[in-house]
Amino acid sequence: MGDSTIQPPPSATTERPAQPTPRGAPPPWPPWTAPAALLGALLLAAVGALLVDIPALAFGVKITSSHVPPGLEIADTVVQDGAFVAVAVFFAQLGGRGVSAWQFGLRPTRLWRAVRLGALTLVGFLLFSLVWAAAFHVGKEKLLEQLGTGESTVLLLLSAALTCVVAPICEEMLFRGFIFSALRNWKGTWPAALITGLTFGAVHAGSAPAIDLIPLAALGVGLCLLYRYTGSLYPCIAAHSLNNSLAFGSLENWGWQIPVLALAALGLIGLLALVLIRAGVISAATPSASNDALGIAVGR
Repeated sequence: MGDSTIQPPPSATTERPAQPTPRGAPPPWPPWTAPAALLGALLLAAVGALLVDIPALAFGVKITSSHVPPGLEIADTVVQDGAFVAVAVFFAQLGGRGVSAWQFGLRPTRLWRAVRLGALTLVGFLLFSLVWAAAFHVGKEKLLEQLGTGESTVLLLLSAALTCVVAPICEEMLFRGFIFSALRNWKGTWPAALITGLTFGAVHAGSAPAIDLIPLAALGVGLCLLYRYTGSLYPCIAAHSLNNSLAFGSLENWGWQIPVLALAALGLIGLLALVLIRAGVISAATPSASNDALGIAVGR
């Protein structure tokens, strides 16, 4: 059976293509913009969190270096994730370069190829994680405790949306969509994937035990390769969301709720993509039309 295409519904509004690049090449972002974007994203995320926390302090909310109220922690994290996307777009357009959603990987790809490679990425990561946990007796993450999932249903739902929808989209935009693409212009795919993966693991130092950073780095490498060989960020976002759904449900000691969460998260991501298509932010064009126009190879 031939591969079908992951392609959102058609829209009358399409984006103006960015300047073409050689077929199969990443966007023309200088390699130095990768570390600059990472630093900028971390700084903007910190500033954004302060802009949320300072008014809260003014209203008498108690915040310490070791404790942030769960609702405020969720708000801080949403702002920080938004900073990742904002900084990626900012550095992509430096020097007057045209910026298109396609350049960040928001473009169609072949469905079953993406499913096969996405499944391979997740299975490989899960096997590595199991071996790693058995060898090093990995402890339980405290992220969900910080987000207050056990305090109320509202906080539980907000935490699930943040972990399984917002974080996968924003982190993939910065790390795979921009940083990995920019680094590929320096030394090619594998060095770029290794550097991006290690960086991806390192930025989770505040939310995951130190011993977990190596498996997270391995996931980061796998997602880079998934992006490279599907030519699309959609499979990366989906795989990232599925992994986070499984991790979230496991930390909550869930059973049947895990697949429900995974499907709901993917549904929300798909709905958001549809809204952005209708708004003309991303395109629903076919690979044969838009990928050729942009000079971007799919599935190579």
